[in-house]
Amino acid sequence: MTGPFHSRLGCSTISFRHQQLDDALATIAGLGFSEIDLGALPGVCDHVPYVLDDDAVRTVAAAVSGSGVRVRSINGDIGDLNAPLTPDETAARRRHLDMLVALAAATGARALVLPCGGLDHEPVTSLDDDLDRVADELIAAAHVAAAARVELWTESLHFHRLCFDIDRAQALTSRFGAEVGIVMDFSHIVASGGDPLDYVARFGPRIAHVHIRDAVPGNINLSVGNGAVDFGRGLKALADAGYHGHFSLELETRDISDDHRPEATAAAAHLISELI
Repeated sequence: MTGPFHSRLGCSTISFRHQQLDDALATIAGLGFSEIDLGALPGVCDHVPYVLDDDAVRTVAAAVSGSGVRVRSINGDIGDLNAPLTPDETAARRRHLDMLVALAAATGARALVLPCGGLDHEPVTSLDDDLDRVADELIAAAHVAAAARVELWTESLHFHRLCFDIDRAQALTSRFGAEVGIVMDFSHIVASGGDPLDYVARFGPRIAHVHIRDAVPGNINLSVGNGAVDFGRGLKALADAGYHGHFSLELETRDISDDHRPEATAAAAHLISELI
């Protein structure tokens, strides 16, 4: 069972993080997807080298170009944005950001996505100070990206990071404006005990992209249909709010074997295509 799927539905390479980049791209294209999010998250998805230089950018961009799929976003990480840095650390972060932006430009990606803080719910200093620091880093990154005609988005609610629930997500997004887009992830919202409809009501006009994965409270790693997410209601709420952006299956799931991942991805794509 393969595509075609809805034209606004893509697949993150994180869904096939167990494969090398060329193989993951071939799998995704073979299933019938024409669009990807490219995972560049050290320790989560190594499709993009963490030590990113000009040669690595050219190699990854060539692999993507050869696959025939287009890139919606680069899902990257430049370190804990709420961590105070030394001048040398700041310079290293800027170099990494510059190379991720270069990769986004080289692959024709619309946006670079950065996280909403470190992989810890506890602030480094205080919550207000940490949120200020994350917002400042995102705004600065947005200006760097804009110079390359790339947008900057953040997954403003991430169950494992500083902004792990909807109230912290709102506190963060109140600190920046339209220069930073919002990525909505159904699984992180539900895993945190939140309601996707509440999320859409709070952030609807600011949502730039949507990740699709199932979840139950406390667990984000479920295949579509194996969790508690009501995708029908959530996608209708997005449509009612005027959302015209794209969706990506980010199936970092642990309830199926890798051998069954392609067929589970295709099944999820058919289901979501019918609901968009």
